[in-house]
Amino acid sequence: MHHLSFAICLVFSLIQLPAQNSLPVILPERERAEVVDRILEDRIENLLPDLMRREKIDMWVLISREYNEDPVMKTMLPSTWLSARRRTIMVFFDPGESQPIEKLAIARYSVGRLLQGTWNIDVYPEQWEALMKTIEEKDPKKIGLNFSSDFGLADGLVHTEYQSFLDHLPEKYKSRITSAEKLAIAWLETRTPQELELYDQICRIGHTILQEGLSEKVIHPGITTTDDVVWWLRQRVVDLGLTTWFHPTVDIQRYDPENFDHLRTFSKRPE
Repeated sequence: MHHLSFAICLVFSLIQLPAQNSLPVILPERERAEVVDRILEDRIENLLPDLMRREKIDMWVLISREYNEDPVMKTMLPSTWLSARRRTIMVFFDPGESQPIEKLAIARYSVGRLLQGTWNIDVYPEQWEALMKTIEEKDPKKIGLNFSSDFGLADGLVHTEYQSFLDHLPEKYKSRITSAEKLAIAWLETRTPQELELYDQICRIGHTILQEGLSEKVIHPGITTTDDVVWWLRQRVVDLGLTTWFHPTVDIQRYDPENFDHLRTFSKRPE
């Protein structure tokens, strides 16, 4: 008797959602935005200081231009910011001695309720000048920047912005620059108690979608292809108001060690 198994990779992002019978309720955009901002504020207020102190980085500078966002900065934008604005510069500074970290935006406006805008264009016409003045005032021991040879997610500072930063940075601070690789990854991988409260519901949504996709509601033997199931899964996620992280994968793996190519790539699998 042959054993049939489906290997399915389905990763998508979603947010909170009170439990109901089988599929938890998925909040509409406005209510979901409130949850996003509440979680983000908690992460920055309560998680970030511990991570910065653990990695011994007392100033973390994130720089991105609109539509080419650092992957880490994207997770720090409030719900109403769908992208960075012009050039967005975030500065997190730990003054030490158990004091709260300072959260600054070198911008003419604040970043939601999270970061206070500190760029006075009348005093410092150039944005880089305003950033350098902040660095000189805070006099950090280490300046963490998002560059990394090992982790793409921690390598979000583009070359032109890095070069401009170096061109404007006073010489005495250049030796204090360090990769914020470990800090960036720690920020992305760590889940707070508020987030963990939502995980059961997130898993239930994923399991429910998979159960539907692998049921007679979708699969008709001899007719349905694996690609049909793939597109059903993706469409179902979109219909629920969610997004996929990447295109779903569905393949059939039969118990046939002699004929089954276990090293077959996703792009070469039969339908």
